[in-house]
Amino acid sequence: MSLTFYFAPMSTASITEAVLAELAIPFDLVTLNISVGDTITAEFLKVNPNGRVPAIVHEGTAIWESSAITMYLGEVFGVEANLYPAPGPKRGEAMKWIAWSNVTFAEAASRLFASLPPEKQGDPETNVQEEVAPEMKSAIAMEKAKADLADCLSILNGGLEGRSFLIGDYSLADTHLQGIVGWIGSMEVDLAPFPNVTGWLQRCYERPAIARLMVG
Repeated sequence: MSLTFYFAPMSTASITEAVLAELAIPFDLVTLNISVGDTITAEFLKVNPNGRVPAIVHEGTAIWESSAITMYLGEVFGVEANLYPAPGPKRGEAMKWIAWSNVTFAEAASRLFASLPPEKQGDPETNVQEEVAPEMKSAIAMEKAKADLADCLSILNGGLEGRSFLIGDYSLADTHLQGIVGWIGSMEVDLAPFPNVTGWLQRCYERPAIARLMVG
């Protein structure tokens, strides 16, 4: 098997890193430095013309977008490992949460991140490469992003009602989403009003593969 993973620290590639850790499959790691332009070299743009991580190349085929990578790896490797559902309604439920986390939840999180002053944005690797429009830096934009995130967290809290994990048993949907929830926590978003989310996040962090990543 040939699998190459293109990674940058403190980026959304951390989601794919967690997925690969859970699957415990071999891969070749290519670490890129966003701040010096590693993701916009001609070589990397052949892998992902968007110039972003994460990306993987499996058996010669390049796949990008973290949600697509999670679902692909789940289909190919996760079913046998009991980390991803077989085709059917349960798989649809897992796909729903994975897609929602990128399309809706992460979009609001990105707007909050863009509204923060640089000193609160963390490691330079997390910084977006595009210039942020001035209106994205306003207090109004920040409050709107926080309100949208609260709505998303309410949806997630409801989805976890009576469940330890998103589709019942732990799956790569949980692996994927916990990375985004952890990110917004680092932006000082208060998760306390969402007890189902905080309990679920703690259970995710207790997974051996995730715990090992968190301690480096």
